[in-house]
Amino acid sequence: MRYVSNLPHATKAEEHVAITMSDGIQLSARIWRPTDSDRTPVPAVLEYIPYRKRDLTSVRDSIHHPYIAGHGYACVRVDLRGTGDSEGVLKDEYLEQEQADAEEVLAWLAEQPWCDGNTGMMGLSWGAFAALQVAARQPPSLRAIVIASFTDDRYADDMHYMGGALLSDNLAEAGTMFAYATLPPDPALVGDRWREMWHERLENTRPWVLEWLRHQRRDDYWRHASVCDDYQGVRCPVLASSGWADGYSNAVTRLLGNLDVPRKGLIGPWSHKFPHLGEPGPAIGYLQEVVRWWDHWLKGIDNGVMDGPMLRTWMQDSVPPSTSYEARPGRWVGEDTWPSERIESVSCPLVRHRILGPAGTSEPEAEAAADHDAMTVQSPLSVGQFAGKWASYNAPPDLPYDQREEDGGSLVFNTDQLTERVEILGAPTVELDLTASEPIAMVAARLSDVAPDGSATRVTYGLLNLTHCSGADEPKPLEPGRRYRATFQLNGVAQAFPPGHRIRLSLSTSYWPLAWPPPKPVRLSVYQGSSTLTLPVRPTTEPDRLPQRPFQEPEGALPLASTQLTPPEERWEVKRDLIGYRNELEILKDRGMVHFEETGLDVGRRAYERYTSTADDFTSASGESTWTMRFKRDEWDVRVETRTVLRCSEEEFFVDATLDGFENDRRVFSRSWNEKVARDYL
Repeated sequence: MRYVSNLPHATKAEEHVAITMSDGIQLSARIWRPTDSDRTPVPAVLEYIPYRKRDLTSVRDSIHHPYIAGHGYACVRVDLRGTGDSEGVLKDEYLEQEQADAEEVLAWLAEQPWCDGNTGMMGLSWGAFAALQVAARQPPSLRAIVIASFTDDRYADDMHYMGGALLSDNLAEAGTMFAYATLPPDPALVGDRWREMWHERLENTRPWVLEWLRHQRRDDYWRHASVCDDYQGVRCPVLASSGWADGYSNAVTRLLGNLDVPRKGLIGPWSHKFPHLGEPGPAIGYLQEVVRWWDHWLKGIDNGVMDGPMLRTWMQDSVPPSTSYEARPGRWVGEDTWPSERIESVSCPLVRHRILGPAGTSEPEAEAAADHDAMTVQSPLSVGQFAGKWASYNAPPDLPYDQREEDGGSLVFNTDQLTERVEILGAPTVELDLTASEPIAMVAARLSDVAPDGSATRVTYGLLNLTHCSGADEPKPLEPGRRYRATFQLNGVAQAFPPGHRIRLSLSTSYWPLAWPPPKPVRLSVYQGSSTLTLPVRPTTEPDRLPQRPFQEPEGALPLASTQLTPPEERWEVKRDLIGYRNELEILKDRGMVHFEETGLDVGRRAYERYTSTADDFTSASGESTWTMRFKRDEWDVRVETRTVLRCSEEEFFVDATLDGFENDRRVFSRSWNEKVARDYL
């Protein structure tokens, strides 16, 4: 990262600007803008998230917003209602109130004397969700958005459910927001009202996992703010990006294929991070791309920002399996349109543990058509312990490890050794002709790159709750022994398989703890010949359609000064007790205490997750998410501790949660929940 201080415009910052909503609630904004914007108004760019501008995102914000402001924009970072230094209570994600507030903020910005009436929205993750969802509401001043790591489908493609299967990240994210939604504002900004505001949050917050568990199928709760239900609602230009290691690797190409507005897509090898901070690398000069986007769509500058391919993506080369990569080898490629006419869907029948195709295989598809014998699999509950996180954050190392141990409990199909390089770009599809032994069952499909030494690197994967075969709106129990056709996509990816390697498809009936297991172990029978893997094969004989303008080196403004007071700690451990047959995954992400020089504030964050199970008792699955957050300045010392535990029986989920608030080590608030939610074909 190159830090830049000599920018085209001198800027100034306002620490705490109150924006009053129509119901009287005040939202807190931090604003960076050119010093001459009072005389010469500029466009305004909004980032709208719940992660505390005063402290927790302050360093990141200091890199982004002064940089963009220095190129002639008013950059505005607003804490959502009920978070940071804004008033109110945050009760859930992406509510109607949140989006209505955003529209009011945009209207307020457009009316300011230093704003020329044109606005944009940008963000990563929640901020990108907010920008896309608000864009679909078509506020009059919003001219364009820039979004990274997001989805357009809140049910099928977020951290809650995947293919109708419950993700453990549903619990992990709920635990995160249970903590963030109950944190106090800073007395240095809100004054003596801080305690009243804090206790309002403590008293009115419930564990969000309870609400998310009450909607196990795709109902109106998830349809709200899912842009995929009406792509035509988005009428402004969109610059969309994500990373192949992120959980949000699919929505960029869906927007490119479905929106009817000027749009560009960018997908790198990154985890859940902005592209200029991208890990694994290479990171790129993303902020320069953002400024060019704003210059064109907010200022009307003809700078060729729409030239070149619609999609630019990093074609990843083969790598040995690892839970973390500093960088992924590969190259940038481009596609002029999406879907790309150059990409061929190659259907590969599954026969006798073999994938027939796509290169270097013998015997024609006729062999597959004549072979309809079933192959069976009943996976142990331990399959999935090396799956990594649904969305990689690259800290602690959280990518999938060598898949050979996972494959031991799976039904495995391999190509012959490839005789030529094969590249795929897009979402592979699995179509299975199958029967199941239980009315509720799931299947996990993993695509791996198998090296000549046998090591297997997972390339992508997908899940399907088989009760959702006919749709996620109305799941139906399976009839044991009846044959079904189950078709589902794996996550999109750009991956090259070199000659001498094999492509492997692995099927399992459990994938714990990445996904919650079904109520009982299931034996799945997969019929050969009539089951297929379809790969999106990109030609390797044609020249790459590279963009004329390469990416620049990452750069940003100078970050705020901070000092690490106590060391951080990271841990990712898989444990097995061979006496009690207990399996356990422990994840620790402790940031230690950090001192922020600008505000004189000490901040500590510690997140702990644990997932356990015993033997093949599928009702023994249990997940825990625990957070400790501390804020200290002089005599002000507050702490929030949250703990959420999710357990199950064959019929129900059980949620046990606690919330404690401390002031100067004295507990001043405590509440617990012990509730249950019926399983809905899950």
